[in-house]
Amino acid sequence: MKRLEGRVAVVTGAASGIGRAVSLELAAKGCALALVDVNEAGLAEVADRVRGLGRKVSVHVADVADRARMERLPGEVKAEHGHVHVVVNNAGVSVSGLLVDQSLDDFAWLIGINFWGVVYGCKLFLPHLLAEDEGHIVNISSLFGLVGVPTQISYNAAKYAVRGVSEALISELSGTHVGVTCVHPGGIRTNIVRASRASTARDAEDTENTAAAFERFAMPPEKAARKIVRAIERNQARLRIGIETYLGDWLKRLFPVATQRLLGWGFRRSRK
Repeated sequence: MKRLEGRVAVVTGAASGIGRAVSLELAAKGCALALVDVNEAGLAEVADRVRGLGRKVSVHVADVADRARMERLPGEVKAEHGHVHVVVNNAGVSVSGLLVDQSLDDFAWLIGINFWGVVYGCKLFLPHLLAEDEGHIVNISSLFGLVGVPTQISYNAAKYAVRGVSEALISELSGTHVGVTCVHPGGIRTNIVRASRASTARDAEDTENTAAAFERFAMPPEKAARKIVRAIERNQARLRIGIETYLGDWLKRLFPVATQRLLGWGFRRSRK
């Protein structure tokens, strides 16, 4: 997709983090925005920022895991804006804990948002994108969609699945005017780690330590957003963000089993 000026973009998880930053970057590029999140107060703040940039904006309070709610969403966006050209499936949550400790309810909750939310966003908006002269889908996977990480098994499962959906969709839409970008961010300074559900007290402590490290060293979401929007403009199929993502990707390609064993060794040492 080459032109963003005058286009309509839908962003899920738009109230904070990467979703908020991408929404504002798209608005700066000339897009009207349909903002989607469960956080109504956060949506209102982002909507005010979009209006301040002189762009039309609509707010849609929705749980992306709710199929019936997501089935209504494309019609709401079309009623507000008349078109839809870009869909950014960004909404996500995390759960920290070994599989033996993690509840099936927490696993299902994460899969509902991180995986089904992406599937609904792709499936339900795709007919509308195909009806436009140009369209684009962005699916947010992760470094954890490239490498399996201890205590992140449900997050890994969802992000690997998002990668699979995205790669298959790239092939299916080859030769059409709808592009797909699968994004693999590494450490980005967002609330997702601090808001993570923890399976045990030890997982809660590890999560807090990781969140503190993210606040000090992780990439600002605004920088990640600029890379994502640039990938839309270039119709880039795959985007890795952060040196750790490139490193993890290449280690996994070159040493697929040894990489997982190395992570296991490091995890066991950290738990002593």
